[in-house]
Amino acid sequence: MIRLHVTVEGQTEKAFVDIVLAPYLAGFDVYADARCVLTSKDKRAAKTYRGGLISYQKAKKDIEAWMKEDQADECRFTTMFDLYALPDDFPKYQETKMFPPYLRVKTLEEAFALDLNDQRFVPYIQLHEFETLLLAAPEYLDWEYLEHDDAIANLARSIGDQNPELINDGRETAPSKRIIKEISEYDKATSGVSVVARIGLAKLRQRCQHFHEWLCIIEQLNTTKTSDF
Repeated sequence: MIRLHVTVEGQTEKAFVDIVLAPYLAGFDVYADARCVLTSKDKRAAKTYRGGLISYQKAKKDIEAWMKEDQADECRFTTMFDLYALPDDFPKYQETKMFPPYLRVKTLEEAFALDLNDQRFVPYIQLHEFETLLLAAPEYLDWEYLEHDDAIANLARSIGDQNPELINDGRETAPSKRIIKEISEYDKATSGVSVVARIGLAKLRQRCQHFHEWLCIIEQLNTTKTSDF
C-alpha cells in the first residue's frame, strides 16, 4: 500500500483529488489525500491559511514540512499546480519562458524535483490550469449550466479538435477565460469538479497528454521503486 500526499493549488484541485482521483487510485493500492498549499500563518491566533500559489519558496517549505511529518517508506508526494500564473521565483521560470509548452513544463518539473531533492516526490504542473480538463469535453458543461446550450456550443466549436493542454495562458484566452466569456456565471469551485467527474478520467487522459503521463506514474507507485522515478 502506498500513501500519496498531494499538495494542490486550491480548493477545486483538492476536491478533484478527493472526489475523482482518490477513488480511482485506490484500485491500484495507492491511497491519496490532498491539502492546499500553505499561504500564511497567524501565530497569535494559531491559525494557518491555505489556498493560492503565491510564492514558490512558501510552497517548497510547506511540502518539505509534510515530508518531515511523514517519513514512512510507503509514503509518496506529488503536486497539482497550474502553469498559468506560476510564481516567477519557481526554479527555471525565467529560463523557460520562451520554451514550447510541453518542453517548458517538463523542464520546470525536473527543476522542481531537483530542488526538493527527495526520491519520494513526483512533481506535476497542469498545462495550463484546471479548466484545461473541462475543455477536453466542454459539452459536458451542460450538466451544470442547463440553459446555456448556445454558449456551450460556441465554446465547443471554438475549441474544436485543439489539444486542450496547448490552449495558451493569455489573460483573455486561457482556458478559464474562454469559459467565462461564454458562461459569465461559471464558478470553478462549485461546478468545475462535478463537470470533470462527468467527463471521466478515460476521456481526460485521451485528450490531455501531460495529465495522462502523470496518472501513469502515480497509478504505478505501488510497483515502482523511488529510484526509478
